[in-house]
Amino acid sequence: MVSVRFERMEDYPKVRLVNELAFGCHNEADLVDALRSSARPYISLVALMDEDVVGHIFFSPVFIESADSISTALGLGPMSVLPEYQRRGIGSQLVREGLKECRRINQDIIFVLGHPEYYPRFGFLPAKHKGLRCEYGVPDEAFMVIELTPGALSGRRGLVKYRLEFGMV
Repeated sequence: MVSVRFERMEDYPKVRLVNELAFGCHNEADLVDALRSSARPYISLVALMDEDVVGHIFFSPVFIESADSISTALGLGPMSVLPEYQRRGIGSQLVREGLKECRRINQDIIFVLGHPEYYPRFGFLPAKHKGLRCEYGVPDEAFMVIELTPGALSGRRGLVKYRLEFGMV
């Protein structure tokens, strides 16, 4: 049985290990460490199995820049599950719980740069359909958005920029 809760300080070393093992490098682990110290608001949840951290998800602010305004939203990422626990629904549980928490703190626009076959099951769709593009040169189908409140993106078009920490790792 898997449970999901907010990350605690004592989870940091295990969260780092989960990210390193899931991605095969330290970049995402370094990113999480950097975002924890500077991003506000952020959401960091862990998936536990027998009280051991087996998965992690992180949400941090992103910025929607248009010709005449800047608004904020949240970006999902990274999301990781230990390789031996993948394909068991843990990532899906983390995404669902993370989106619930986003709603709870009144964040109604969430972006993700991820697998186009995975995230649509949660309601994500290509951001280009809403007139939004990513600052990074990524395939349109991999850059997605979800409106947790219908109409939240009304009138918002432009370039979505991630925090500087994303470019430092």
